[in-house]
Amino acid sequence: MWGWRDRGLILSHFSSRNLGFFALIRSELVQKLAEDHPDLTVREIERVVSAFFDSIIDRLQKDGRVELRGFGAFSTRERDARRGRNPRTGDAVDVAAKRVPYFKPGKEMRERLNV
Repeated sequence: MWGWRDRGLILSHFSSRNLGFFALIRSELVQKLAEDHPDLTVREIERVVSAFFDSIIDRLQKDGRVELRGFGAFSTRERDARRGRNPRTGDAVDVAAKRVPYFKPGKEMRERLNV
């Protein structure tokens, strides 16, 4: 893993078989916020970040929707039960119905990404 700065965010390159995608991991987010807000301790920032993520998850668990104006909206989508395949053996397996998280980027985010 290696990192560099881009527009003030610390990004890391995860090369799981060289997939070529970039991610800001939680600890780097906390570190960046600590640099931007020296009046807060790292422990305080970690609690804020945890509370933020926990609030989103709690709302989604209650079949809710979380909208952050300009950033995007988190929601869940239903997936029907289906027949799948075990990739190792090729045997058919039943996959249960489930809810999966979904994110739709906001207009401002789309505009900033496509500059």
